[in-house]
Amino acid sequence: MIVHPVPEIDVSETLVRALLGAQHPDLAELPLRWAGTGWDNALWRVGDDLAGRFPVRAIAAPLVANEQAWLPVLAPLLPVDVPVPVRVGVPSSTYPWSWSLVPWFDAVAAHHTPVVDRSAWAVQLAEVFVALHRPAPPDAPVNPFRGIPVPRGRFSERLEILDLPDADGILARFRDLADAPAWDGPPLWLHGDPHPANLLVREGVLRAVIDFGDVTSGDPACDLATAWLTFDAEGRAAFRDRLGPDEATWRRAQAWALHMSLSLQAYPDEHPTLVDIGRHGMVQALAE
Repeated sequence: MIVHPVPEIDVSETLVRALLGAQHPDLAELPLRWAGTGWDNALWRVGDDLAGRFPVRAIAAPLVANEQAWLPVLAPLLPVDVPVPVRVGVPSSTYPWSWSLVPWFDAVAAHHTPVVDRSAWAVQLAEVFVALHRPAPPDAPVNPFRGIPVPRGRFSERLEILDLPDADGILARFRDLADAPAWDGPPLWLHGDPHPANLLVREGVLRAVIDFGDVTSGDPACDLATAWLTFDAEGRAAFRDRLGPDEATWRRAQAWALHMSLSLQAYPDEHPTLVDIGRHGMVQALAE
């Protein structure tokens, strides 16, 4: 059984209103609209132009702090908008962690768009990684789940739990890809989780890349897994051509795509959208 992470705090409208009133009173009377709660954060739209990002678990609190510290550094390097915090909140008696107010982008998440249409901005996404994947400083955030060698430990266990067809073939393919030579370059800046729910599109153009909570440094292959999670073969080819990764990095990226695709399918009741992304990624990664 795969146990879904349980929110430790209910970030309700009442709580958000109280936090704004106490720390940003000029915003306290703006309309609030709940925009969703993921594994780690609750998102509330604040007025027309802002979004509040509130951790719901203690383990997620450092992720918001990382965004607050590093997005102002990374944003000027990137060719699309990212959610640089414009206001910050501090822990209080009613809420124990830091939180952020970030820009609200008028766009749609890429997973709500037809896969075939995403090829139009595949090169644009590649440009984001060309700009981002540069050597990171020694004090870049540490993330034990990203930028590391492809995780192997729980892959077979999750295959068994999900009871996918041809599990033996999937496992063999994953192990073959994961055996690619390891990254031997410097640790590079990484987004950490650029699946299509974190890519915002408007009028056929990549508008913004969001959710940098997993920002870290290391092997860029985990970021490149989005080639299978997001695109079809046509879009993936354009993405790869612009990036020009070596064969070993591309194989590790494909192994990461299988790993992430499996993880995204783990919670069908809580996150059905992520399941759809995972199923697409699995089909694409096994087709090559």
